Amino acid sequence: MMKKTIKSRKPKIASAAEYERIMARIDLLMKKGSAALTEGDVDELQVLVKIAEDYEDHYISLPRPDTLLGMIELKMFHKKMNQKEMAEFLGISPSKFSQILNQKREPDVEFLKVIYHKLHLDPKFILDHA
Repeated sequence: MMKKTIKSRKPKIASAAEYERIMARIDLLMKKGSAALTEGDVDELQVLVKIAEDYEDHYISLPRPDTLLGMIELKMFHKKMNQKEMAEFLGISPSKFSQILNQKREPDVEFLKVIYHKLHLDPKFILDHA
């Protein structure tokens, strides 16, 4: 039997007030500390976190970065990569990537091409912010 997966399901939280109540419960469980959580607490926490994540994915959005470095850092966050991993992903040296992120070196055309192709950044955004 094949499992159906729904990528864009509607979150189970109906209001911002309900979201706040769930977040308060998550906070309360987290404050217990992992050693003090019962198996039931862990199960409840996992369910509540998933419900909260679904709500956040649908109703809470972060502001779009307004700098090229901010956009690169956002992409690193989404890909769960540190600087060294992102440099390897982009195919550039970690030192060059670090210098660009720390504004000790200007991004060159090669770097801008790489972030366009590998990070799928909007070319207009790149040109406006390079």
